[in-house]
Amino acid sequence: MSRRLKDNINSRYFEAANQLRSKSARRKIIAYVESYDDILFWRTVLSKFENDKRFFEVMLPSKDTLRRGKKSVLMNFIGQNVGRDMIACVDADYDYLLQGVTQMSRNIIDSPYVFHTYVYSIENYQCYAESLHNVCVMVTLNDHAIFDFVDYMRQYSEACYPLFIWSVWMYRTGNYPRFTLTDFCKVIDPGGFNIQAAQKSIDHLRSKVGRKIHSLQQQYPGAKESYIRLKEELRGLGLTPANTYLYIQGHHIFDTVVAPIAGKVCNRLRMERENEIYRTAVHRTQRNNEMACYESSLQDVRQMMKKNMGYMSCPQFIRLQETIGKALDEAAKGSEGQLTDSRPFTAQKDSTQ
Repeated sequence: MSRRLKDNINSRYFEAANQLRSKSARRKIIAYVESYDDILFWRTVLSKFENDKRFFEVMLPSKDTLRRGKKSVLMNFIGQNVGRDMIACVDADYDYLLQGVTQMSRNIIDSPYVFHTYVYSIENYQCYAESLHNVCVMVTLNDHAIFDFVDYMRQYSEACYPLFIWSVWMYRTGNYPRFTLTDFCKVIDPGGFNIQAAQKSIDHLRSKVGRKIHSLQQQYPGAKESYIRLKEELRGLGLTPANTYLYIQGHHIFDTVVAPIAGKVCNRLRMERENEIYRTAVHRTQRNNEMACYESSLQDVRQMMKKNMGYMSCPQFIRLQETIGKALDEAAKGSEGQLTDSRPFTAQKDSTQ
């Protein structure tokens, strides 16, 4: 069967296209991502590295089908498709923490052409605790700090941490069918949340986690030593008790934990601002005009979280940019347009610790 022209589109194709440009033209590097939502994030990441010699075009793996996801992206990086003019940008998921146990994990950590988020997914960055107060300000135009997101997410992380190590252990050892990622997320659901009694949800979470850990210890009595070794290895990859929420499934953290809390905080801030307008208005016309102006300025909290870029100060994001910068420097030094295999994603001590 004859091959179609598009079947031959790989890094060599883009290298050849770049060579047809004038010597003064910038080199075009194609960056494949998993979904539409990833385009803005990776555009933000890669923009820092554009200069008078190169620029990036971030796109989905196929313009002809609706096939999306990490597997679809990485299919373009099998065999001879790889090269400095075509890179893959994907969510780390558990694959980074698995450190080569599965084929997908090996594809991600061994290829110098595949870049990953270091945290589970871009949703985790959008939930970066230090940025959440600013998100609420953007939504409500009220800068009153009525809730400590940083402290809550730290406590949430510390409560989840020992069970999260168990979750990774189950995947590392092939026992995950007995305690899946879905099972883990069910246990760490904080349940009902009240701004004025946030500690209750943390205490309830710790109780649920404790019961599950006791159950797992009963099922796997010989796992203690390997559990401790894994905990130390994961610390070397950047995981700590205080930042565990960055490595938990992103959709769970976004949809089940952070967005509901941010929504309740924003509702309280909005009511606070509206009460202020009612209290200070001189007459009804002024009150109605001010209220209409304020309501027209309000934003949807989930949409603002999706657009949140306050994660740029996150240590894992800084590490991601440092890794990309190093890889691009290696590419510039490589012969005939090939990157040296610097293996930037293998286990290493995190300099941010």
